[in-house]
Amino acid sequence: MATPNFFPASSRGAIPHISQDMMRDHMSVHSMYTAAEDSDSSALWSLQDIEKAPVEMPPVYDFPATRDESPLRKFIALQKETLLVLGPRRISPLPCPASSTSTSIGIVTSLGFSMLECGVYVQAIQKLRPDIVLGMGDVLYGHQPGVRRAERMGDRTQSWLNALVAGMNDVEEGTPNTALFAPILPLEAEKQRWYLGALEDDLHDHISGLVLHEIESADDVPDSLSLLPRLYLGEAKDPHELLHAIEAGLDIFTIPFINEASDAGLALDFSFVRLSDASQDDPRPLALDLWSISYATDISPLSKDCNCYTCTYHHRAFIYHLLSTREMLSWVLLQLHNYHIMGEFFAQVRQSIMRHTFGEDKLAFGNAFEQKLPTKTGQGPRIRGYQTKSEGKGEPRQNPKAYRSLNEQSRKLSEAAPLSQTAGAVDLEQLGFAQMFEDPETSADVGKG
Repeated sequence: MATPNFFPASSRGAIPHISQDMMRDHMSVHSMYTAAEDSDSSALWSLQDIEKAPVEMPPVYDFPATRDESPLRKFIALQKETLLVLGPRRISPLPCPASSTSTSIGIVTSLGFSMLECGVYVQAIQKLRPDIVLGMGDVLYGHQPGVRRAERMGDRTQSWLNALVAGMNDVEEGTPNTALFAPILPLEAEKQRWYLGALEDDLHDHISGLVLHEIESADDVPDSLSLLPRLYLGEAKDPHELLHAIEAGLDIFTIPFINEASDAGLALDFSFVRLSDASQDDPRPLALDLWSISYATDISPLSKDCNCYTCTYHHRAFIYHLLSTREMLSWVLLQLHNYHIMGEFFAQVRQSIMRHTFGEDKLAFGNAFEQKLPTKTGQGPRIRGYQTKSEGKGEPRQNPKAYRSLNEQSRKLSEAAPLSQTAGAVDLEQLGFAQMFEDPETSADVGKG
């Protein structure tokens, strides 16, 4: 795998909005990240008794696969040449109220909060046989660990990593080998020095890569492990942060802002320009907000000189129309385009590194493009409950009601206009009907109904 590069993050075994045949025919995707806490991806919830009526064995474990095949790969219909990566948590993980224990980490499943036991994770790796597996790390999301917690984080992570190595060595001979990426904790080097020492001395021969959660952790990697590929699970919010992480020595990324941009109706529109090609004009936006009415009659491709499927066969006005009518195809076409732009961006970065002009090109990119992606203005697809942070009792609805009670509207109508009056005398706007059909959250759903 040529680096720098990125792992597309999946949801329930597929890139959001993209089916496996579309990925094969219209995208250049060579890897995919799946998560153990994503129940439809690995079905671990059945082993943990999360579901109300658990079965004895998750369906993916019984899926027919030959000895040299991964049951998980076949279960999600992933093509054979695509690198399959399995990690404990989704990209991006949500904070979980359940604190880690000596044997498990807290996870957020589609059926509620639960714990992922280290033994269950080892069993999943043995049966599902991904190409790369990420070690369980005692990592907090949403807040910083206290002094006592920081002392335990290294010990727990080392214990889980030892169990993972023992379980992987116990796999039946002749089955595909799984490469292990060991986590580097988001702590100061001094606070995890015993864990880093164990990686360097005892586990060196068993790990094939490293997982980092903070860019600053790149400086804490022991010299004997410095040549291993480094996967960054932190949240880079724009391409400028990606370039900063690449400059710091990180190799592989998971990029949540690709899916977020597609959901927001943003078409990425940037390339890694060379210094000689940099424009002296005002910085260009990193993406186009296709909710803007200015694109209603624009028949230009989403991005100039882009040869993705969307730009080849469709234009901005069509995507604007699809977004305005809440058609699912809008997010499909945006996703195809945005992944293509990101793939081209990394290819240009690799060429720049080979030319030994990365520093100059990074400076040119910073001058040529705005520093942040455009702010979201439109309403994206409806989100699932486990995709949003739980705020506790009395929190507002994440998805507003798509329909209103017709009985309530009928009662208002009868009170304001008795049967003896003519229908023309009724002020529908006063009764709220006009607002009901003009509300952008409900108009599309009412129209479809």
